[in-house]
Amino acid sequence: MDYFEGIIKTLLEHEGYWIRQPFKVNLTKQEKRDIGKHSIPRPEIDILAFKPKENRVIAFEAKSYFDSPGVKLAELQESHEIPEGRYKLFTCDKYRNIVFSRMKQDLIDLGMGTSQTEITLGLAASNVYQSKSEEIRALFNSREWDFLSPEDIREKVTELAARGYENEPSIITAKILMR
Repeated sequence: MDYFEGIIKTLLEHEGYWIRQPFKVNLTKQEKRDIGKHSIPRPEIDILAFKPKENRVIAFEAKSYFDSPGVKLAELQESHEIPEGRYKLFTCDKYRNIVFSRMKQDLIDLGMGTSQTEITLGLAASNVYQSKSEEIRALFNSREWDFLSPEDIREKVTELAARGYENEPSIITAKILMR
C-alpha cells in the first residue's frame, strides 16, 4: 500500500466510505480485445470507496506527485481511442466503460455490489501543476467525477488533527504537524 493512498483511505473512511484497496479488475480476453490491447494487464484501481447509503462506488486514482510538477490539467483533457498515458480511465471512454462494466460484475460476484450500484471515477491529487485545482474540479464536475485537490486534502487532514486520539499513523502525524 502506498502511504499517500493510506492517507486518502483514512480521509474517506472518516466521511463514511467503506474502502477496498487496491482492486484488480478481471477483464476477459474479449474485453481486452474490445479495448484494443489484447495483452493489457489487469487494471488496478488504487482505492474503491463505497458509500452504502448511496449505493455508490468511487474508483479513485491516487496521485501523490510530491516531488514532481504534479497532475497536469492538459493530460486529463486528452482523449484517446485506445488507452495510453497515465490517466487511461480519465482519457479513454471505451476503456473506462469496459473496465467499469467488468468491475461492477466483479463486485456483484464478490457480494459487494448490485446491478443498481453506481460506479464513478475519482482522483485524489497531492500536487497539481500550476495550481490548476479549480480548473480540474470544473472538468470533473462536468463529467460527474470526484476530485480531491491538494487543498481539499489539506483541509481534511486539518480536520482529522482536531478529532480525538486514534492510533492511526496519518491521524497521529496530522496531530503532530498541527500543534
